[in-house]
Amino acid sequence: MNAAIPTPAFPPSPYSSAIGKSNVDSHTLSVLVDNEPGVLARVVGLFSGRGTRVVGLFSGRGYNIESLTVAEVAHGEHLSRITVVTSGTPEVIEQITHQLERIVPIHKVIDLSLTKRAIERELAMVKVRGQGEARVEALRLAEAFRAKVIDATTESFIFELTGATNKIDDFVELMRPIGLVEVSRTGVAAISRVPEPL
Repeated sequence: MNAAIPTPAFPPSPYSSAIGKSNVDSHTLSVLVDNEPGVLARVVGLFSGRGTRVVGLFSGRGYNIESLTVAEVAHGEHLSRITVVTSGTPEVIEQITHQLERIVPIHKVIDLSLTKRAIERELAMVKVRGQGEARVEALRLAEAFRAKVIDATTESFIFELTGATNKIDDFVELMRPIGLVEVSRTGVAAISRVPEPL
């Protein structure tokens, strides 16, 4: 007699499912908000699991804010732009977008990853320790990446580098064996190439 196989209480995680893995992509969301106290906390609260129904689906499956930047972009109108880079299935990203649109006082949410017509940049400062041959190699690589030396001592450099996230990731990885000390990054700033504003 065959024993019945129990059915799992929860659906498989996207990390344990080949289908789930193939559907998880990185998305850059541009969120136009009123520049007033508490707005950023409410947006971040969506991702951290406080107060929304999508949270269990989102944070419970291990998704995270990979990058978060915010700055005022229209002083007269008191508007700020929050740029969030996160990963998820199309369904989860759509739910997050709808939830963000319901948070007052958000004016607009755009998934810049869907347009394929957006420019993303990030700034990083990278501190590298090195003397002798390691110092020469660090300078050679910095030149190849168009990184600028913004501070130097006899034992270390601080490089400034602007570019796409993967460019900065590559530079940091190349500096690691040479003598990487620390990295400070701004997070992604993004803008659409279409003529109309967000």
